[in-house]
Amino acid sequence: MNSPDKNNPFPLENYDRLCFLKNIVKNPNILVGDYTYYDDFEDVANFEKNVKYHFDFVGDKLIIGKFCMIASNVTFIMNGANHLSSSISSYPFAIFGKDWSRAMDGKSYPNKGNTVIGNDVWIGYNTTIMPGLTIGDGAIIASNSTVTKDVEPYSVVGGNPAQLIRKRFSEADISKLLELQWWDWPIEKITANVQNLTGAKLNELL
Repeated sequence: MNSPDKNNPFPLENYDRLCFLKNIVKNPNILVGDYTYYDDFEDVANFEKNVKYHFDFVGDKLIIGKFCMIASNVTFIMNGANHLSSSISSYPFAIFGKDWSRAMDGKSYPNKGNTVIGNDVWIGYNTTIMPGLTIGDGAIIASNSTVTKDVEPYSVVGGNPAQLIRKRFSEADISKLLELQWWDWPIEKITANVQNLTGAKLNELL
């Protein structure tokens, strides 16, 4: 079998604006699965530029599964953007040091944890994903959406804030797909099933 090389940064011949993302990212706190691609109108180096407020000292991770499709201008807001919201002022006095350096003693900035994107997730153009969310396997995020809460597997969401538009399949079929986890199959088995994976008949998967 002759499947695409997951370690090839640019799997489309003579086209350098779509990449298998794991081969491009350098930040150790961004983890990307095999065959997930990023397409950018200008330069695939924009991906890391669009992971905002991702400071090493915060330590949160952006974790993206396998076979995801990420369009140009998708922005991930990470926990470094968070400020105090229940205090009198949300101003980050402590980061400026000097006599303000102890302003956060005994306190901490909000941290919602890692941002986790499942497998086979399609994120449309110009979407913004807020920190600490989980996007379930097989989800589709419509273009120009702002995602502010977790997205269930195989859900289609859109808008600002993103709301459920529909489920892609019946609950029974979603359960079967989550049990199959086709993205973890050997690449030979995936290759043998590409006609079925691009169809709609779950029972035809080999």
